[in-house]
Amino acid sequence: MRSWLNAAAILLGLGLELGLGVGLALPHAVSAASAECQREGTLGTSRVLAVDPKIYPRVGLKSFPDTLPLRDHEVVLTFDDGPSPPMTNRVLDALAKECVRATFFLVGQPASGRAALVQRIAAEGHTVGHHTYTHAHIPRLTPAQAVDEIDRGIAGDELALHGVSTTTPSTPFFRFPYFESTPAMLEFLQSRGIAVFGADLWAGDWNPVSPQQELKILTSRLEQDRKGIILLHDPQPRTVAMLPTFLRYLKQHGYKVVHIVPASTMNQPDDAAPPGVHAARD
Repeated sequence: MRSWLNAAAILLGLGLELGLGVGLALPHAVSAASAECQREGTLGTSRVLAVDPKIYPRVGLKSFPDTLPLRDHEVVLTFDDGPSPPMTNRVLDALAKECVRATFFLVGQPASGRAALVQRIAAEGHTVGHHTYTHAHIPRLTPAQAVDEIDRGIAGDELALHGVSTTTPSTPFFRFPYFESTPAMLEFLQSRGIAVFGADLWAGDWNPVSPQQELKILTSRLEQDRKGIILLHDPQPRTVAMLPTFLRYLKQHGYKVVHIVPASTMNQPDDAAPPGVHAARD
């Protein structure tokens, strides 16, 4: 099993614990993609799944019939609606402390003006997916407007990541705001080779609940489902406060974190992996 880490990760103080302040920040001058986690006792990232959009064009049981072929007690962590400092920074701090990699579905308009934060997300080994340009309600738009909203979002994310505005995503992963898709846009994204992600479970962190209540909701749903793609929102202060305790819960209860990447990034697929998904382990 391989655990992933920012080589420069700094142990956060008790201020990041649930119910206390979360003002500490992690310096991010050093890339996270180049080193293994050397700290004992962290949750870690157990393996990588490389997802082929041609085989898995739509996943997440809350919206679609299929989901990723995760094993019992495996979870994929996903975060929507960023980048949003300082909350996204603090989510990154919590993930780095536990050597965990996640997927961030970014909104293009704020991303295009926060290149340093977007680049930090990628540098620390996380996957960057797309979440439109303004977080619009896609069904309320004409097809042409919806395509423009999706393409501008991709272009904004790519500009922040690579300095080039392009509608060809370096990571072909997309999530609809509010999970509001349309048949036309689902077909459009599939024709472009872009996988659409729903979720298998969530805590409803957009609702006015306390961090403790959010944790209870999320863990009770996970106990029932035992695995899945988890949706959280990095701009939400309640999620920032809850996350360190939730990561410890995952470790204490035997859960494994799986990191998703596009299939094109994996050079040596595991022959034992299910069709369309390649597992890489060290």
